[in-house]
Amino acid sequence: MAVKTCSSCGHKDLEPGVLTDTGAHPAYGRWIRGELETSMFGTPKLSGGVRFDVRAYRCTSCNHLELFAED
Repeated sequence: MAVKTCSSCGHKDLEPGVLTDTGAHPAYGRWIRGELETSMFGTPKLSGGVRFDVRAYRCTSCNHLELFAED
C-alpha cells in the first residue's frame, strides 16, 4: 500500500479506521462510479456501477479525515 499523506497539513502518519452508520450493524462505505440515479420512489439505484471499498484514515497531527476508494 502506498504511503498516505494528509491533504490538509502534509503529515505522513495517517491511521486507518472505519466509518459506520447509526444503524444496528456497522456498514462499510462504498464508492460507485457514475451519477446517482433514483427510482420513481426516490430511492437510489445502486446496481451496475463499478464499486470500490472506501477506506478512512485520520491524520494523527491535525485529525483531518481522508477517504480513499480502494480495490
